[in-house]
Amino acid sequence: MICHDIVIVGGGPAGMAAAAAAYDAGCHDVVILDREPQLGGILMQCIHNGFGLHKLGKELTGPEYAAVYAEMVEKRGIRVYTETMVTHVSPERVVTSQNRQGILKIQAKAVILAMGCRERSRGALNIAGSRPAGIYSAGTAQKLVNCMGYQVGRRVVILGSGDIGLIMARRMSFEGAKVEAVCEVMPYSGGLTRNIVQCLEDFGIPLYLSTTVVQIHGRDRLEGVTIAQVDENRRPIDETRRYIPCDTLLLSVGLIPENELTRAAGIPIDPVTNGALVDENCQTAVPGIFACGNVLQVHDLVDYVSEEAERAGIAAAGLVAGEISDDVEIATRAGNGVRYVLPQKIRSTAQEVSLFLRVSQPFGRVRFVVEDEEKVLATATRLRAAPGEMEKLNLPAEKLSSVRGEITVRLEVL
Repeated sequence: MICHDIVIVGGGPAGMAAAAAAYDAGCHDVVILDREPQLGGILMQCIHNGFGLHKLGKELTGPEYAAVYAEMVEKRGIRVYTETMVTHVSPERVVTSQNRQGILKIQAKAVILAMGCRERSRGALNIAGSRPAGIYSAGTAQKLVNCMGYQVGRRVVILGSGDIGLIMARRMSFEGAKVEAVCEVMPYSGGLTRNIVQCLEDFGIPLYLSTTVVQIHGRDRLEGVTIAQVDENRRPIDETRRYIPCDTLLLSVGLIPENELTRAAGIPIDPVTNGALVDENCQTAVPGIFACGNVLQVHDLVDYVSEEAERAGIAAAGLVAGEISDDVEIATRAGNGVRYVLPQKIRSTAQEVSLFLRVSQPFGRVRFVVEDEEKVLATATRLRAAPGEMEKLNLPAEKLSSVRGEITVRLEVL
């Protein structure tokens, strides 16, 4: 067994940002473990632009954004173990991994979990039909097209309107395929507004809301799908069924944080975010273990992933140096119109805290209200709010010091 101050599990945008931030905060004994041959994570297959506008002040592609942070890691001399699969993280911060050289065990003073998320598969959907070729998750199709140069199909139907599905609708159009339809079971899209405009409307691709795929046709190769509208309980309406001939079905039906290691470490999981319960420093309920990026909550922008990871990296460096102190324990709660609030606990009132949240459904002009049991702590007005776009509210330190009871975040429709 070897010892390191900080071990980071995952070398994607969150892992790299956390490593650089921890190093700059004074902790130079940092290592990254990643199962891929190179750093970058999911960014390496996201060749479209739109990354870095908030964080770096310029528009980059996914590989370009990853290269910026990979260079930061290299310049700081941070050790990286690639092609290394982490198999267990113990509550005592012992990280067990394996690669071609054998099994590697590391005793860490702090562990940062940055494993990202995976796509929900067809098996979770219970769609009737056989199992022909031509059915892919949107991310798998993205890797096949962007990284390997394959053409996955000519006539495409996409189920789900998450950002990956919207981006793949445009990408398939670029490759000469015809996207017959994008179907979304909810009455609203789950993607960013800019992606709906740039990826669907600009290419004349129809988006059918409150619609899902109810049957798959074909034996060896997909021949078509039957779609149908759904009622308020998401049950298909039989009289609205219609057949669409196609040879490819892409599934963009949600992302699931990769929290198997988190659960094995005995860390409580939030049932709404499917990520760990954390405080304002991204520290979990197990002291010394932090979580950040998409393994904590699914983000829409990589810029926010980097910001969150930097906060975790700085806090981990502070813990190693013995500089983190817990003076309070304030719980946060989602109120009217809000689906979840993160962090779930606030343990220090020494500095400003950023609250991240998503709304439960689309709204027009709204006001977010942050309050405790006695008074309003902060408000913020938005012209619109949608589940596909994360909201960030800042709570000043001077307000936190006077909090009584738990903090509730709710919205008022204006």
